[in-house]
Amino acid sequence: MSDDTYRTVAGAADAEITVDGSRFWAAVRPAHDRDGVRSTLETIRGEAYDATHHCSAYRLGREGDTFHYDDDGEPSGTAGRPILRQIDGRNVTNTLVVVARYFGGTKLGTGGLARAYGRAAGEALDRAGATTCVVRVPLRIRYRYEDTNPAEQILRRFDVEEVESTYTDVTEKTVAVRKGQAVAFREAFRDALGGRGEICTPPERE
Repeated sequence: MSDDTYRTVAGAADAEITVDGSRFWAAVRPAHDRDGVRSTLETIRGEAYDATHHCSAYRLGREGDTFHYDDDGEPSGTAGRPILRQIDGRNVTNTLVVVARYFGGTKLGTGGLARAYGRAAGEALDRAGATTCVVRVPLRIRYRYEDTNPAEQILRRFDVEEVESTYTDVTEKTVAVRKGQAVAFREAFRDALGGRGEICTPPERE
């Protein structure tokens, strides 16, 4: 991955396996912050209210530097950590995986538990798939009607997504530019318009 892209799950997915009578239901959900994780965990616990354990792991942030795992009463290291390893093995972030276990009467041992939790998480992650996201920088540009052609040429040259536009005697656009191209875009825009256009970072919305 470049410094302006990251991988995350393509969507939500579930998978279920059975090992020696115990059922393991794994749920993969996109997540973007700890509040979202807590809310999703609460929802999944409600859906699997009769499960013996609700073990989980997540990794958050574009750099994946925020993470946590929880064994939820299983022997230490047998559930949360194997789930997190499955997330990391697919190099995805902004991802939450919860595995609910329904005890079937046969103890699996620490090794068996780790393999089962990891396998269930892995199957759900494979079903979810992965996608590459581009980190973008918001910019606001303004230019006169007579500068439309050079301005549009610059917009086509770079990896830009248009957010909103206003057309009067002056065109004003808010665009999202790929982070790695933002500096070059600013320079190219100013050069193409001979310094006549305006380009700035838009104020944050409340």
